[in-house]
Amino acid sequence: VQLQASGGGLVQAGGSLRLSCAASGSIDVRDRMGWYRQAPGKQRELVASFTSGDRTNYAGSVSGRFTISRDTAKNTVYLQMNSLKPEDTAVYYCARMGLSPKYNIWGQGTLVTVSS
Repeated sequence: VQLQASGGGLVQAGGSLRLSCAASGSIDVRDRMGWYRQAPGKQRELVASFTSGDRTNYAGSVSGRFTISRDTAKNTVYLQMNSLKPEDTAVYYCARMGLSPKYNIWGQGTLVTVSS
């Protein structure tokens, strides 16, 4: 397993969670890394990513509430999620991003459930 995600769970609306994604093998978190999510019946969407260098990008729906970060010493990427909303409920996936999503290397998902 090259990407191991953890940290999901059940939280009330307004609460916080921090997801972790530990990388191993050939993956270095200094690469282009991202967090995606997929809600039931919806397509997988990119919510946060490192683009070039330390630049970050966020989906409009999470901007100001979610923060992506990484610890290169631990080769781990994080997603801090604050002010969670029921619509944030989804399976969250970390990925080493390729030139297009079909070239992504995916971790297993971690379920986040936000209750109202």
